[in-house]
Amino acid sequence: MFFIPGLTILFIIGLKDDLVVLSPYTKLAAQFISIAFVLSNEAFVISSLHGFFGVYDIPLYISYLIGGFIMMTIVNAYNLIDGIDGLAAIVGIVILIIYSTIFYMTKDYFYLLLSLTLNGCLIAFLKYNLSASHEKIFMGDTGSLIVGFIISILTLKFLALPSNKLEHLPFLIENIPLIAIGILIVPLFDTARVFTIRLANRKSPFSADRNHTHHILIDYFNLSHKKASLIIGAFNLVFVYLFIILGSTSYNFWMVAVLVVTVIGLGYFFYRYNYSFSNIKRRIRFRNKVNNVKNKGKEALHNVNSKDE
Repeated sequence: MFFIPGLTILFIIGLKDDLVVLSPYTKLAAQFISIAFVLSNEAFVISSLHGFFGVYDIPLYISYLIGGFIMMTIVNAYNLIDGIDGLAAIVGIVILIIYSTIFYMTKDYFYLLLSLTLNGCLIAFLKYNLSASHEKIFMGDTGSLIVGFIISILTLKFLALPSNKLEHLPFLIENIPLIAIGILIVPLFDTARVFTIRLANRKSPFSADRNHTHHILIDYFNLSHKKASLIIGAFNLVFVYLFIILGSTSYNFWMVAVLVVTVIGLGYFFYRYNYSFSNIKRRIRFRNKVNNVKNKGKEALHNVNSKDE
């Protein structure tokens, strides 16, 4: 009963935004109200960080602020990665597989069922989202807001689990916040990177552009939507697996060091490319001209060979 009001609000707002574009602030207001329903349930109060950088118990008002910030960030981050076919679904499937495993090990079967149900929906959706036929369907804001909302609920529940349940997990409980970041590394990294670029260019962080990681893979590396989505999804899965292995033996400092090095390395890799939309269009036009020249050369060579025959 704490989920249904929030899901209903986001469904209506997402549907209206797909039909008639809404302002980002209208969607943020709807998200705030939806999140308030979840935070009113004491089962989602993060009462302890389990020794993360020496922090254990935290005040109630701070836990509400942390919970609201986490959910708002995840909902918008997941919404922003829904830019190419298959990406949001593949990343969601990877995240939900991990949460299904976690809640199975902690014996929280309601959240296990919730994870599996949503995962089944995304797997069925992915077939038609990647389809090349007239049966192709899209997630839209209606879908991405709802999926992001449920993933944020699962993340908050994971962080709010008591210590006696976390002991069954294959990593140190003090590393729980870092494991959560690792699970959501793709949407969080892409959102932080895009917002930084937009603010540096003195634009609204909610303005549309082609600065996302998936756009760069498509525009600069000439990858298809399917290949770009699979590469990003595979990175998410491998990173989480390595982070869980590291979290089973390493303490906060080393995990933070790995996370920082990864973010800086990825940031530098994509920083090498000019993010201006006009430059991207110039590169695309240049690439098209090169392809046209190659095609004309092949046609001319074919005509010469035909005449010789």
